[in-house]
Amino acid sequence: MANRHLARSVVLQVLFERDASGGKMSMQDAEKRLNDYALEFGARESDMPFMKQLLQTATAKQREIDDVIVRAAPEWPLEKIAAIDRNVLRLGLTELLYSDRTQVPAKVAINEAIELAKTFGSNSSGRFVNGVLGAVYVELGEPGKDEGGARKKAAQKTGKMPTEHLAGAVVYAKQGGETYLAFVHDIFGHWTISKGKIEEGEDVQGGATREIKEELGLDIKIVEELGVNEYIANDSKIEGGKKRKRVTYFLAESPFSELKLGPSGGLDDAQWFPLSAVGDLNFYDDTLKIIVPAINALARRGEK
Repeated sequence: MANRHLARSVVLQVLFERDASGGKMSMQDAEKRLNDYALEFGARESDMPFMKQLLQTATAKQREIDDVIVRAAPEWPLEKIAAIDRNVLRLGLTELLYSDRTQVPAKVAINEAIELAKTFGSNSSGRFVNGVLGAVYVELGEPGKDEGGARKKAAQKTGKMPTEHLAGAVVYAKQGGETYLAFVHDIFGHWTISKGKIEEGEDVQGGATREIKEELGLDIKIVEELGVNEYIANDSKIEGGKKRKRVTYFLAESPFSELKLGPSGGLDDAQWFPLSAVGDLNFYDDTLKIIVPAINALARRGEK
């Protein structure tokens, strides 16, 4: 058994036992179990930091992870999912949502979870875990899909794909002498930038203005363009099943008022954050590439 696969198996065993205790097993006891099982099954000492971090994150983020499972598999109440499958999903989602993707690529996280399900679960466990994690992976925008040897091939196909244009904005407001930024929260535990599809007849700025009004209830004034993100998304309604999404982001100013999250698939919250708190939020890597220029632009404008 490969060393990291063995390490994940050890963590899974502890998660399973903690689940069986009704979540009453303390973190101290869980880490003791981890050490005991690592020794028993011959896990490498050098993998202990990896195992401890995986266990700690899975435990600390269990509520958020369970919410993702419920949304990704709505036909399966959490308590009705087989215990081993439930904990394989928790482990897999911990890596998919919270691990450093340079260390654990998304596909590695999914494939490892599927193999654990096949090894320790029932005949259908692998398919079930694959279905749930695959759905989450698609919602995340299929991170890492074009990496490695497939990148060149994918790039050749991208030019033939239909392109959907979207627009969004990093919205800021002043309140009590402090600058605040407005972000939306998705069901996978990340804060992100409000955005949406540009409608026929709209220009990019007009689309961003309308989307922010519909999604956050804010009347904004576009200040400057921040940049463009592009990614490939699945779409079963079009030939080839894939399309390119091109999102243009702006910095926009708004009065400081209550955020009213409109109906939007995949979002569950919207909040204002002071600039000093933004660094503590959980963002996607491609979102950070827009937020950093936004903060720099605010600094240039003296809006710190």
